[in-house]
Amino acid sequence: MVSLRNPYQTYQKQAVTTSKPEDLTLMLYEGLVKFIRLSKQSLQNKKYEECHRYNLRAQDILSELIVTLKKGYSVSEPLLSVYDYMKTRLIEANIKKSLEILTEVEGFAVEYVETWTVAMKQAKTIS
Repeated sequence: MVSLRNPYQTYQKQAVTTSKPEDLTLMLYEGLVKFIRLSKQSLQNKKYEECHRYNLRAQDILSELIVTLKKGYSVSEPLLSVYDYMKTRLIEANIKKSLEILTEVEGFAVEYVETWTVAMKQAKTIS
């Protein structure tokens, strides 16, 4: 029997496997923002289990960003420090159920999306 796949999941998987590293980084940043916002929304609606699940997804994305960070570049060490700080704050937000901390980390994540998007556009104009 042939199983039907969710077309969106198939598209997502193909997008990830065929994307350039810089596109994957942007996807991770965008996912980080998405899951922090979902965690905030769930917290506001007092859906604590859902909030926890989304918070963990955001933490997983930060773990992936940490693992894939290339050592040896001048920006690597500061990025590692910020990623680690953000992950620590997400853990704290999860424990304390703090909307304020989630909002703080969301601010960093949004800034990374914006900065990375600009950097990618500039890199395309140079090459």
